[in-house]
Amino acid sequence: MPKNERQAQLLAIAQGLFAAHGFHHISMDDIADQADVSKPILYRHFPSKLDLYLAVIDERGQALVDAVSRALQPVEGWGIAANQVLDGYDVVHAVVRAYVEFAEGSGVAASLLFESDVTRDPAVRERVEEPNRRNAELFAQVLGSITDLSPAQALTVARASTSMARVAASDALHPDPSLTTADGATATTAQETADLIAQFAWRGIHGMLRREEPPVPPAAL
Repeated sequence: MPKNERQAQLLAIAQGLFAAHGFHHISMDDIADQADVSKPILYRHFPSKLDLYLAVIDERGQALVDAVSRALQPVEGWGIAANQVLDGYDVVHAVVRAYVEFAEGSGVAASLLFESDVTRDPAVRERVEEPNRRNAELFAQVLGSITDLSPAQALTVARASTSMARVAASDALHPDPSLTTADGATATTAQETADLIAQFAWRGIHGMLRREEPPVPPAAL
């Protein structure tokens, strides 16, 4: 098998095993056996289990960054200069939906980015956080073009919103059993989740408060 195809095969197998069982419960023997290769061949491509794990993280992280970048493309460049009006809600919505759809599309493999069991290691934690940092920077660039926020303020807002998107994606991986339909499907779709988080991020809780109807005056006699 050509080198690039073998590496892709090993990454795919390692991704599935790490996602299902965690880093510490999977050995290089497990991965070699699953790939039907000898350990020398496996080590020829990846010098250690940590190197292989980080390669999987980097691959999944790039896929997440690509998803957010594609989601932001329709809104990049909009604003006053282009004589177009863009509501910041659209930007938040695009990012949140990209995260949720990425989680739903990746399945358990998304847990490697959102719920890694190796983040006590600083090197691993940095790689796991890298796609979120890059996504926040992409998000901040768009916010900077449609708001009066300073670059630092835009980045702070972008980081907070990206964190909420990450939580929403994690929830998509583990839906509450009480919120599922009779056929096992989640009662909340990616669209609905993106709507909810975008409303909260852009309007705040105040904008979502229930408004009491004014009392009806008694009928005139």
